[in-house]
Amino acid sequence: MSRSRTSPPTPASRPLRLLRDSELAARFENALTAKDGVGGAHCIHERWMRGEMAVHIERALERLWKSAAASIPDWLPTRHIDWLPVAYEVTAEFTAAKRGRSNIYLVLLDYSDSRADPYGIYVGMSRYTAAQRFDQHKAGIRSAGSVLRRGLEVLTGPALHLCNINRSEAARIEEQLAEALRLRGLFVQGGH
Repeated sequence: MSRSRTSPPTPASRPLRLLRDSELAARFENALTAKDGVGGAHCIHERWMRGEMAVHIERALERLWKSAAASIPDWLPTRHIDWLPVAYEVTAEFTAAKRGRSNIYLVLLDYSDSRADPYGIYVGMSRYTAAQRFDQHKAGIRSAGSVLRRGLEVLTGPALHLCNINRSEAARIEEQLAEALRLRGLFVQGGH
């Protein structure tokens, strides 16, 4: 007898989208009590996608980190970003038909010293995981200057479906994704 294994829900699938606000709030409180970082992350993510005020998202992130830091998934950003729903929406428009060893990754950039919108985004492609490539950038290994100087964190969630894809498709997607994000008003680096 074989067991079928289902993958955990991705943030892009928004597994809690049908819950009422009160149900979402109760589920979040239960996740905090149970020290369930994944469950709490999905609750925060859903509130984010619904356009919840930044102050509420920041407060929820702080509470989740205090309660369940060890089990928070890497796809949950550590700070509020106004345009995160746009990043999910735009990246969802891209798919790859062939599997491979290339990954599309996004990095949150800090422009608080020079722009009204404090954040930008870097679009890259690598055979390394997003986290490994971010660490390389920060260490100065084949680094893009914008990531070296301004990189804050990897935005894993929006591009999860663009991992382990064919190199030629990844190159095409990297360029087109960067342009699509620019067209939606984001300040974009990379994507070449």
